[in-house]
Formats: sequence, C-alpha cells, structure tokens
Amino acid sequence: MIKFLGSNKIKTAVFISGTGSNLKSLIKFSFLKKSPIKIVLVISSNPKANGLNFSRKYRIKSKVYKFKDTIKDEIVILNYLKKNNINLICLAGFMKILSINFIKKFNGKILNIHPSLLPKYKGLKTHERAIKNNDKFSGCTVHFVNSKLDSGKIILKKRVKIAKNDDPKTLAKKILAQEHILYPKAILKIFTNL
Repeated sequence: MIKFLGSNKIKTAVFISGTGSNLKSLIKFSFLKKSPIKIVLVISSNPKANGLNFSRKYRIKSKVYKFKDTIKDEIVILNYLKKNNINLICLAGFMKILSINFIKKFNGKILNIHPSLLPKYKGLKTHERAIKNNDKFSGCTVHFVNSKLDSGKIILKKRVKIAKNDDPKTLAKKILAQEHILYPKAILKIFTNL
C-alpha cells in the first residue's frame, strides 16, 4: 500500500458516472491539512455527469471515456494515470466494471463506496432489495476493489436505520449523507493505520 509522508499528499483520481456528490465531499476533504490525498484527476464514463461541474469549479483536470471499447479505453486511462503519477483511485458512483487487468495494475490502490452493508446486496438496486426484505438497517461500505464485484476487503461500514415509511428514494438520501462522512473516514483509517 502507499505511504503517506506528511506534506507529500497522495495523487488521487476519482472515477464518477453521475451527480458527483461523493466527489464533492472528497474534494472538500482533500483540502484539509489532515487529509492524505490530493485529487488531481476526475475520470467520468458519462459526458453529461453532473460531477464534472465540480472538477471545473475546483479546477481539477477531467477526462471522459465512454467505455465503448473497454480494453482500449482502459489502456488509454492507465497511460493517462501513469502520466499524472496517480497512486490512488477512488470510485464514487462509477457505473462501469473495471477489468481484472486494470485492477491488477492498481492492486490495493482502488477504493469504492457501496450503498449497502456488504457483503449484503452487492451490485445494483440495493435500497429496493433492503426494503423488500424488510431489513431494519441498511447503510454503506467503503472497501478495496478486487476482481470480484463488491467483494474486496472492507475498510469501514456505517449502519442506517430503515424507517417504516422509507422508500428507495428516501433511504438512498439518508445513506448518501452517510457516504459523504464515511469515505473520508475510511481514507484516513487506511493511511493512519499503515
């Protein structure tokens, strides 16, 4: 894993596909003195991703790759990450699955936040599944990315109570608010526990 040496912050890329609310919270966290990361790159799989507005606002370089040809796009992205000396990737609502080859190249240096209490509800429609199963709690999990979907080593989890009147939208909103707190905490945990 990467070492964090005081003032030398870890050059980080954030991968997004949508609203970018986790990107925004990670950018704000990166400005803190205690933060071990510096976000220097935003990669989006969606040219219309609202999160690209945050990269513009905070003057962070961004690139869009539509992943029409995953293998070709990944080679280009890997070269671009290398050129920018990226040492950590944070997936934040990134809706594409990275290949095993890509993950191997960044082994132990890719994090993801998932809107469920893993190992429960890997993949999509997590809120609908939790409500349908009458779960009392759901939540979010930050984990290392490995070759299996949402199966990497768990760093931190946060439980969120499911109210009787919650629907997938209200539950998603409650969990997202916790994601914004949990992701920075997980990053701090990794780099202070080295």
